[in-house]
Amino acid sequence: MICVISAHPILKLSQVERVYGTAVNPLSVLHQVDLEVGEGEFLAIVGPSGAGKTTLLNILGCLDRPTSGAYHLLGENVALFGDRRLSHVRKTRIGFIFQSFQLIGHLSVLENVEMPLFYARVPRRRRRRRCLELIERVGLSPRSGHIPSELSGGEGQRVAIARALANDPAVILADEPTGNLDSATSGEIMALLQELHASGRTIVLITHNPDLAAAAPRRVLLRDGRIVSDTASEHAGDVHL
Repeated sequence: MICVISAHPILKLSQVERVYGTAVNPLSVLHQVDLEVGEGEFLAIVGPSGAGKTTLLNILGCLDRPTSGAYHLLGENVALFGDRRLSHVRKTRIGFIFQSFQLIGHLSVLENVEMPLFYARVPRRRRRRRCLELIERVGLSPRSGHIPSELSGGEGQRVAIARALANDPAVILADEPTGNLDSATSGEIMALLQELHASGRTIVLITHNPDLAAAAPRRVLLRDGRIVSDTASEHAGDVHL
């Protein structure tokens, strides 16, 4: 295994274990996971169903805590954060992109993108200006007044990406962002993620699709809750779907 060490890690997992269930009947999902993600990196965590990818994502996104081991986010030990602090971190430092988009059906594209800034109590005029710029960046300016049911799958995911960027997060976590899309639209979404990476964004992509993972400059293979390889993708930048 080639171990990739980041000079200035934004995310750092050290000997992380995650066990569910009881002491009598434990279910160990992650085993001694070591992982560093540096500023501006784009890596894909790939593996089959049941490999532990979602559990790992939940820990990286401060949606769950390790059973043992340490997780440092921006140099701070997440284990020391209370629930309120974790909630604040999720709202301000992490951008989430989900397979199902998770848009609010009765809100317009603009209003969906505004939601993180609304909860952060950013003044209306400033958040509206910021979000209109993001909507333009993902190519949806003509659709800003539409509701999710009026959008294609690719457009819905572009809205989700714009929303993930609203609070200028330190890292974007993308969980199977093309899982509900056809191959052509998947390629468009991956191209957009690559553009964001080229602009300096830190992106962690979770996927079961090895072809999709190969488009990221770095690929981490997770199997049975363990990292079994951590390498630079040989054909980074090419999306074969």
